[in-house]
Amino acid sequence: MSKNKLPGERKKSRHSMIFYSIVALLVLFMVGYVVKVQLHHPGRSALTGVWQKAGNSSIPISLADNEDNDDQAETKDEDNDRDNGNNDNDNDNNDRDLSEDEDNNGGPAAAEKKGEAPEPGAGMEQDKQVTGGNFPNEKHGWGLKRNDEHQQPEMPGWLNSMLERHDSYWVGSPEDKVIYLTFDEGYENGYTPSILDSLKANDVKAAFFVTGHYLDSQPDLVQRMVDEGHIVGNHSDTHPSFPEASDSEIKKELQVVEEKYKNITGQTSMKYLRPPRGEFSERTLAVTRGMGYYNIFWSMAAVDWVPMKGGAQEAYEAVINNTHNGAILLMHAVSKDNAEAMDKILKEIKNQGYTFATLDDLKR
Repeated sequence: MSKNKLPGERKKSRHSMIFYSIVALLVLFMVGYVVKVQLHHPGRSALTGVWQKAGNSSIPISLADNEDNDDQAETKDEDNDRDNGNNDNDNDNNDRDLSEDEDNNGGPAAAEKKGEAPEPGAGMEQDKQVTGGNFPNEKHGWGLKRNDEHQQPEMPGWLNSMLERHDSYWVGSPEDKVIYLTFDEGYENGYTPSILDSLKANDVKAAFFVTGHYLDSQPDLVQRMVDEGHIVGNHSDTHPSFPEASDSEIKKELQVVEEKYKNITGQTSMKYLRPPRGEFSERTLAVTRGMGYYNIFWSMAAVDWVPMKGGAQEAYEAVINNTHNGAILLMHAVSKDNAEAMDKILKEIKNQGYTFATLDDLKR
């Protein structure tokens, strides 16, 4: 019998050889691809496409790079909720740093818990690029660490310099035993009349920063503020983050409030601004100063836009335990605790030897 394979068997053999050759080429190709990817991207998994840490590689780790943004997001949500009248925050007031996010219309605290804000660009949120002159538009959120030594909070030199360049204030002179009382009014919660009563009974003048919504809904209270000698300041129409708004949008936000204020009171004297959410950039300071406004931040505040566990007594202690020379005190008129403690607060501040002054008297 011949050892030669039949024609059909030879045909099957050739097909098998071709098949296995193709499989071998595919395997070699895949191995080469994986090796190539690993050589060019040592921190990247060729299978998942997700950045992962590889030894001492300096490639960023995207999935784990959260940088504690949850706290900032929570703060922004609280500010938006407060402006809409939704106060669902049960945080322990003594454990919170102060930010406008201590403004009931406010945003995240940029300062570190040690009371020292980072250098520009160090961990601070960079907003979308919005042109506006030659000034940087890096977004900062106002924040301070409370102290109970009755001393002015510390402020980094670069931030003080920025504020001074644009005639912005956060505290008065450390030499003067004076306190400047301010309130933010995003919406009316029923307590402003009582606060006004206490101010009148104690002969204290304050500044009320109002939004467009407040002017629309509470014209009589705004007129009463003016009639009783208080300053009414601008807190924007719709409470946006100014660094995220264009120059023209910022101007419109302020001009709408000016017009509403004029229609109610007949006055055109608005010159003090509390930046919405406590968020600002050097560009927004320059734009608003160009409109004639002085940006007014604060050196003293409390988490008072939500009910305090200790009620009016806690509101009282939050102020009295933190008074200091030149303090710009931020309070919120939406607080029942503030309203109930107001008369006692005003009297005790005077008992401590302080006098109350208005923003018109403010000096560094």
